[in-house]
Amino acid sequence: MRVLTVSDVESKYYYDYYVPGRLSGFDLILSCGDLRREYLEFLVTMANRPLLYVHGNHDERFDQAPPEGCICIDDMIYVHQGVRILGLGGSHRYRDGKYMYTEAQMRRRIRRLRFQLLKHGGFDILLTHAPARHINDFESASHQGFACFTELLEKYRPSYFVHGHIHQAYGPHIPRKTLWGGTTIINSCDHWEFTL
Repeated sequence: MRVLTVSDVESKYYYDYYVPGRLSGFDLILSCGDLRREYLEFLVTMANRPLLYVHGNHDERFDQAPPEGCICIDDMIYVHQGVRILGLGGSHRYRDGKYMYTEAQMRRRIRRLRFQLLKHGGFDILLTHAPARHINDFESASHQGFACFTELLEKYRPSYFVHGHIHQAYGPHIPRKTLWGGTTIINSCDHWEFTL
């Protein structure tokens, strides 16, 4: 299965400089949040494949007008062609915002998923907006990762953890792909491609 992931920054390659057929080789698109509705609708239309998304910390506008043709998988496990994808959007709370959470609030969200986790026997991909704590995150409140995501990785050992929120423009040495305990971690800012 060929997967395209997107987050935070619109990819000029897949939007401004798009040529017909460029998205036809993908089986699935995953969005980690903070992208315009119009951009997501363009991708899902041109690819003609499912686009699954979680909310970024700036996605309150989706409450009034969610991206058409796309599927929000926040707080659920979505199964696509046998691949179990757990969605947990939002960032660490650094100011008021609907999609910003304290560590305790994110833990409560995960606890509410315990029956889905049991039913599906875990998950293959963790799709979030924020990173995990101490894995390519920052110390600043606005870009700190969640410790409970690290615990999810330790407990369920998914094949992939795909997140956004950490822009490449923040520094020259921000990793795009990291291997951590058998899980491939992808910083999806702009776009990334992988084969599952």
